[in-house]
Amino acid sequence: MNRPEIIYEDDHIIVVNKPAGIFTIGERFNPTGENLKSILEPKYGKLFVVHRIDKDTSGLVIFAKDAESHRDLSMQFEHREVEKYYLAIVDGNPSPAEGEIDAPLAESTVTRGKMLIHKRGKDAKSKYEIVESFRDFSLVKVRIFTGRLHQVRVHMASVGHPLMIDSLYGKRSEFYVSEIKGRKYNPGKYQDEKPMVDRLTLHAYRLSITHPVTGEKMSFEAELPKDMNAILNQLRKWNMVK
Repeated sequence: MNRPEIIYEDDHIIVVNKPAGIFTIGERFNPTGENLKSILEPKYGKLFVVHRIDKDTSGLVIFAKDAESHRDLSMQFEHREVEKYYLAIVDGNPSPAEGEIDAPLAESTVTRGKMLIHKRGKDAKSKYEIVESFRDFSLVKVRIFTGRLHQVRVHMASVGHPLMIDSLYGKRSEFYVSEIKGRKYNPGKYQDEKPMVDRLTLHAYRLSITHPVTGEKMSFEAELPKDMNAILNQLRKWNMVK
């Protein structure tokens, strides 16, 4: 497993690039399992959780180091003063190339942990923009104005363009190069093809806040991780629009 990367740290906050595959904090059903908070605290001391991203999503997470900073940052998130951007590889090519999705999200009463668009849900707003298009997929930038569970995943699926890899809301749980190479794919004799990536194709790449103590406007970015870049390189080679 890749280790977390410290993007920024001072006496009051720490901004971390979380790798996919670990929880942000201990989960209800596995409170003692390894998570980002438990990995960082032995070195950085007690940390206060401000927000979280899914286990299989990579990208930026911010923690506060003291109660006052935690309170201030939490209010920024609550009042929608924080700018949050994601990069996602999705199925198909959204049309129009830029759009807004304003649809309330509620937890399913049938499947625990699954979200759906429903009028009884909480308001949720996202804006997407195509960054790069391929024949069967797109790289999109999504800004979320609310922080609902699975928001990017559900909103993009609702317009017919779920994440390339998303077993809950999409078409596949892993991605194989043979899917885009077709007849040109040759795994070699006696070799079984292994998935290229088997996690959500979603990365929290940009976060803008007001520093809780200095009042300075601050923006942080985390580069697209190697596994998602590897997919894009294969798409550029084998899945370009003809």
